[in-house]
Amino acid sequence: MPRIDAHGHVFAKVTREFPREAGGNTPPEREETVEKLMTYMAASDVDQAMLVQIGGTSVAQHAYLLHCLRSYPDRFLGIGLIPEAAYGAPEEHMDRLTDGTGIVGFRLGMVGGPPDPFDPVDVRTFTTYPVWRHAAKKDLVLWLYVRAADAHLIAWLVDAFPQVRVVINHLGICPGLGKGRTDQWGRPQIDIVPYNPAFHTTHRLSTYENVTMKLSGHYAFSKEPYPYPDLAGWQKNFLGTFGADRLMWATDFPWIYEEPGYDRLARLVEETMPDIKPHEHEAIMGGTAKRFLRFPDLK
Repeated sequence: MPRIDAHGHVFAKVTREFPREAGGNTPPEREETVEKLMTYMAASDVDQAMLVQIGGTSVAQHAYLLHCLRSYPDRFLGIGLIPEAAYGAPEEHMDRLTDGTGIVGFRLGMVGGPPDPFDPVDVRTFTTYPVWRHAAKKDLVLWLYVRAADAHLIAWLVDAFPQVRVVINHLGICPGLGKGRTDQWGRPQIDIVPYNPAFHTTHRLSTYENVTMKLSGHYAFSKEPYPYPDLAGWQKNFLGTFGADRLMWATDFPWIYEEPGYDRLARLVEETMPDIKPHEHEAIMGGTAKRFLRFPDLK
């Protein structure tokens, strides 16, 4: 069974060939190439990975991601982004980016329904409903890292589109408005409360067979250094609710290259779940991603 890192980012320096948005931890001159990632993967016996678009939502800004997928078609799959302005009619954008490219789905940061849980709900009025509808039609994956205000709405769309494969990002945490910052290593940091509302929203999505959870992003939420013992209980709960066949390990490269290091994160599951059975470890470290995300066979 291949070992698969189910989430991370690569990007090139800003050039005419590879345009992208620049940000605080992605300045124009910085590059985190796919070849650099492959050296880390090789050192940790990781075979394949999911590359998640960063640096803009336009088709042109996906140029480096598409280049990586063309260059190494048996090693990587991709997750794209959709401009919010296109949510109402996203079909052309989604089709252009997924037509034989290796991009297999899209990441969403919002749902776009009534913020009050007691308001009447009609999923057809949700901002992202057309995205879900087209994902269902084209058998695309939806990669969810939605804002906290929308967390209670996810289940409505999962109910409406049970055929859509859904991946909940980063331990099911949904960031609150203004809760993000960057640490001394340039890594995203998200402030969360000890009793997180996610326990009643994203974590409850374990009842849906088409929903999987990623064990990733620990560094951004933990109050303790690697191996993040304050989050070990969450992982144990996920094993009991989602089961290993719906859990996927990921590093969230490149933010973790320096601290705690790719090699250490490749050992996170066995260090924090010492009683895990061999077949469960195999599923989390690649089996689930291979089956659920349909990674190609290695050549």
